[in-house]
Amino acid sequence: MANMISLVRDSLTNLVSRMGTGRDKAASSFYSFTPLSDAELLAAYRTAWLPRKIIDIPAFDSVRAWRDWQADGEQIEPIEAEENRLNVRGKVFEAKVKARLWGGAAIHIGTGDANLADPLNIDRIGKGGLKYATVLTRRVLKAGEIERNVDSEFYGLPKTFSLTSAGNAQVDIHPSRLVIFQGNALPDDDPTLGADNFWGDSVLQSVVGAIKQADGTAANIASLVFEAKIDIIKVPNFMASLASEDYKAKILERYTLANTAKGINGTLLLDKEEEYEQKSASFATLPDVLDRFLQIVSGAADIPATRLLGQAPAGMNATGESDLRNYYDRLSAMQQVEMTPAMHRLDEALIRSALGSRPVDVYYEWAPLWGMSEKEKADVFKTKADAARALAGGNGQPPLLPIDALSEALVNAFVEDGSLPGLEAAIEEFGTLAEQEPSEEELGASAANQNAVVPPQRKAANDAEPRTLYVRRDVVNVAEIKAWATAQGIPDLVPDLHVTIVYSRTPIDWIRAGNASEWGSDQGGTLTITPGGPRVVEPLGNMTAALMFASSQLCWRHEEIVRAGASHDFEEYQPHISLTKVKVDVAAIEPYRGKIVLGPEVFEEVEEG
Repeated sequence: MANMISLVRDSLTNLVSRMGTGRDKAASSFYSFTPLSDAELLAAYRTAWLPRKIIDIPAFDSVRAWRDWQADGEQIEPIEAEENRLNVRGKVFEAKVKARLWGGAAIHIGTGDANLADPLNIDRIGKGGLKYATVLTRRVLKAGEIERNVDSEFYGLPKTFSLTSAGNAQVDIHPSRLVIFQGNALPDDDPTLGADNFWGDSVLQSVVGAIKQADGTAANIASLVFEAKIDIIKVPNFMASLASEDYKAKILERYTLANTAKGINGTLLLDKEEEYEQKSASFATLPDVLDRFLQIVSGAADIPATRLLGQAPAGMNATGESDLRNYYDRLSAMQQVEMTPAMHRLDEALIRSALGSRPVDVYYEWAPLWGMSEKEKADVFKTKADAARALAGGNGQPPLLPIDALSEALVNAFVEDGSLPGLEAAIEEFGTLAEQEPSEEELGASAANQNAVVPPQRKAANDAEPRTLYVRRDVVNVAEIKAWATAQGIPDLVPDLHVTIVYSRTPIDWIRAGNASEWGSDQGGTLTITPGGPRVVEPLGNMTAALMFASSQLCWRHEEIVRAGASHDFEEYQPHISLTKVKVDVAAIEPYRGKIVLGPEVFEEVEEG
């Protein structure tokens, strides 16, 4: 009889194979909700590594890079100091961990108010008004009646939370005084459930099945290790002789001694009639089986295996970078969508407690979670420097932004991303670019001097004959860099280690190039590049290896000479030290990270060829 296939109740049915009928084996599968008790959650977190990592890793990663405050320099320091005093970062991490484990937690914004049931008035918080921040879990913080007034900003939240304090006294807390985090939020807001429907589920609730399967598989594989090798001895008339108790005792004693002798000298003594063999269990496919179960856990927890398990990516050319980027993108979205709104009142109270007021231009941005390589940091720095040069004008082009505004923005950017260590101290000592620019009075006096009658001998000194210009600084601490190059296997270093500042075939009056002492040189004319910051070793021009590094002093000095009329006969300027022309594997070289001491500027004409 041919198969009878028909569509019944919007599903495919096969009466012969029973698919889609009441006798279909799959028809008996269904989902049921069995909530995990607090005791089960606590036991899983304290005794098993997978549940603990699933709880801790996203919570830790969400605060690992923390955030960057955007404000004036004198405002950022007290705000960060207030954050450290209250341990805001640690409190948020603790609250996130407990929310993920228990289904909900909150941070109490402690201002010292007597009546915690009243709404928190942020505008009344003055300097030092934020006293403490306390983490409370849903196990001690009981939700009250849910606010159902749609005109209220607290719609969907409990009107008050109840906390049992010392002496069994009950304290009511208004939701405006809490930073509320939930685990897995419930999908349906059922008014009939009341306060029981407020807190979410533990994140372990939806992944516990996958965790148990992986743990069970690992435990069964571990038990097989004891069965990895079994000795089998065939004894004639063994079963028939077991009826004798004396035989039982003697055979146990005999094979105990035989096994002992085998362990001592590797010799097994047997009767001529007896047979001996070994059976070994194969574990060849078991690692793949366990990996599959762990990958299921990774997918259920929404954490890449490279992060959850700490294992290297599998497959040819696999790096795991795309998985981690997707994971960090999701966490970044969670910071914006979940954490920022939840922490709004705490942040407003923090700013007022740190500054005594609320400047409108103070805000923060979450720091990037994806850590850049040294090459990527150098590329970003170079891009910022090129953009700054374009905005500052030069080569006959007017500036697109005021120099003082551009200088302050660059200083804030480089301090925040850490690309120029020690920049703040250097700015305090030497001043900003805007402070080094001539004032309008100085420019007017300079123009008047140019229009004045200049004696011939003075004019000759001020207006030198234009010539091509090559400006460099020789490396002073050559021995340190040579020692590093030797350790990295870089052969045949060029004899004159130096840094080029400008290479201009266009003739220029050298006097107009100015004095390098205005750009960080000490009284002896030397310039020290402090240790650290982005550095890479890459091919450059006819050099197979060049040490590239970041230096705002060299970049701005180069820009100053270009503004004075010089050209730069290369595509773009990047401070570097040429190392060798011999072929080397630059990918295997760890960049030099120590200080670089450069001698005074040397002015020469360009020598073609």
